[in-house]
Amino acid sequence: MKTVILDVRDPKEAMADFAQAWNSNKQQKSDRISFASPELLWKVLTAKRWELLKALCGAGPISIREAARRVDRDVKGVHGDVVALLEAGLLDRTKEGAIEFPYEAVKVEFLLRAA
Repeated sequence: MKTVILDVRDPKEAMADFAQAWNSNKQQKSDRISFASPELLWKVLTAKRWELLKALCGAGPISIREAARRVDRDVKGVHGDVVALLEAGLLDRTKEGAIEFPYEAVKVEFLLRAA
């Protein structure tokens, strides 16, 4: 099962881990997308976008219109969310113009500490 891990990490730490993985040539079972703060993660992944990702999880390439139908929303609103998710690196666009969430599962990791 292909899994994406969404986490909250310092950008320097995320880049160091990326460089280490790149240099080791090890294949990972999951991809990782990091956010600099919990606030940024929740700004990008709104409730409507979570709902959209859930509908796209494991679905393969589909049109934005079909994605809107699956979440029972208007195409214009879904299009805006798709653009945001594409920019965040969560969705891919195929050569044919379809969108795809190339994962079957999502794991979210972050630690909340006392100030």
